[in-house]
Amino acid sequence: MLGSSFAHNIAVSSLFPNTRVGMNEPVSIGFLAPLTGPVSSWGLPGLNGCQLWAEWLNRAGGILIGGRRYPLRIVSYDCGYDPERALEGARHLVLTEQVRFLMMLGGDTFTPLRSFLTQNRVLTSTLLPSDLSPDTRYLIAPSEVHPVFNVTGVEWMAEHEPQRRRIAMCSQKDALGLPSAATYRAAFEAADLPVVKGILYDPHQTDVAAIVDPMLAERPDVLCWCTSYTPMVHAMTEYAHAAGFTGRILSCTMDHYQRVVARTSPGFMEGTLFQFPDFDDPKLARKAFFFNRPSEFFKEYNARYPGSWSAVSWEFVAILEIWHAAVEQVASVSPVSVLTTMKQMEPVTHAFGPARWWGEQMFGINNALIGDWPVVRIEEGRARIAEFRSIPDWLDRHEARLHDHMRRLGQLWQQRIETGAAQASLLSRAALD
Repeated sequence: MLGSSFAHNIAVSSLFPNTRVGMNEPVSIGFLAPLTGPVSSWGLPGLNGCQLWAEWLNRAGGILIGGRRYPLRIVSYDCGYDPERALEGARHLVLTEQVRFLMMLGGDTFTPLRSFLTQNRVLTSTLLPSDLSPDTRYLIAPSEVHPVFNVTGVEWMAEHEPQRRRIAMCSQKDALGLPSAATYRAAFEAADLPVVKGILYDPHQTDVAAIVDPMLAERPDVLCWCTSYTPMVHAMTEYAHAAGFTGRILSCTMDHYQRVVARTSPGFMEGTLFQFPDFDDPKLARKAFFFNRPSEFFKEYNARYPGSWSAVSWEFVAILEIWHAAVEQVASVSPVSVLTTMKQMEPVTHAFGPARWWGEQMFGINNALIGDWPVVRIEEGRARIAEFRSIPDWLDRHEARLHDHMRRLGQLWQQRIETGAAQASLLSRAALD
C-alpha cells in the first residue's frame, strides 16, 4: 500500500486542525453479504468492522479526493447467502444507492451477479478468489486468498507434529467448501500426509454423527473440517470430543473458539490449528501490518459488538484500506481508475504485509493478492499466532499440484464457466474417498 495505513494517518492527523472541506455528498460503499441465517457469521461481523472503520475515517475528516474531503457511507443489503436475493441486492445497491465499490462474501451468491456487475463496471471485492475468471475484470480478491492460505497450516503441522500422519477430512459441497477441500487435499499430498477418509456433505446437512462417525472409524490423527460453516465446526468439534477423540483438530476458521473451549475442555482444544488470529496477538505488533493499531481496533470492536469478533471482522476492513489508498492516490472513485491504481501500487500491502497479484493460472486473471499468512494455534484457551508462512513460496513449489486438485473437484475457472457453479454441488461423497 502506498504510504502508511489509514489507522496511522488518523493518529497523525489528530495533531492538526481538521479541515472538513466538501462534506456534503457522501461516497457510498455497498456491503452485500449474509447478515442473517446460517452464514451470517461470515457477513454481519464484517459489516460491524466496516461501520467502525468508516466512523474512524469520518471523524478524521473523510476521504480525500482531489483536495476535497467527503464522508464515507456503508450501505448494507442482507442477501442471506441466497443467489436470488443477492441479485436483487446488487441491483439496489448499484442502481439506486449508486455505490462506488461493492464488497461481497462471494461464492454461490456471486455467480448470478457476474454479468450484471461486469456490464455495469462495478468494482467488486470477494473473499473467495475462486469467483475470479477472465470475464470478471472488475472483481478482486485483495484481502484473503481463500482457501489457498490453508496450505500454511498443513505445512506447519507437518513440520512441527510429524507424528500426526492419518488425516480424515470433510467439507460441504458448495462454492466455499469445494475449493477448500481441493486445497487441503493438495496440501496434504505435498506434505506426504495420507487422507484416510474424505467426505463431502450437503451444505444443509445437520446430522453431525453421519459425517464424523465415518471419519473417526478410520482412527485418524487429525480431523480436518476444511471451510465448514461456523455452526458445523462447533457441532463437529463437540461431537468429536464427546466421542473421545484425542488427536488434532485442523480447520480453516474457528470463529468464537472460546465457546468451543468452554463446551469441551482447554486440554482437548490445546493445539487446535486454524488461520485467523485475534488482533491483540503480540506477533501482530511486530509485523508489517495493514493496520498500525490492530489491538485498538480489536478492543473497540469488542466493546461495541461483544461476542461477535470473527475472521471477517477485519477482512472487509483490510479491503477498504487498499481501496482507500488507491482512491486517494488517483483522486477518483472511478472503478477503472481505482482498479488500475491498485494493480500498479508498489508495494501492495494486504492483511499481513507486502503481497503480489496472482491467479492467472488458477483463475485466468491476476486479481488476487498473495503474501504471508498466519498459522494460528490455541494455547491455554487463547488463539495465538504460531508462525507466519509464505503462500507465494508454497505456490512456487506446488501450484501445479493445487491446479490438479482444483480440476478434480471442478473448481477451475473454465470448469465453473462451462458447467455452472450449481453442477459442482451434485458431486457425491465418494469424490473425496
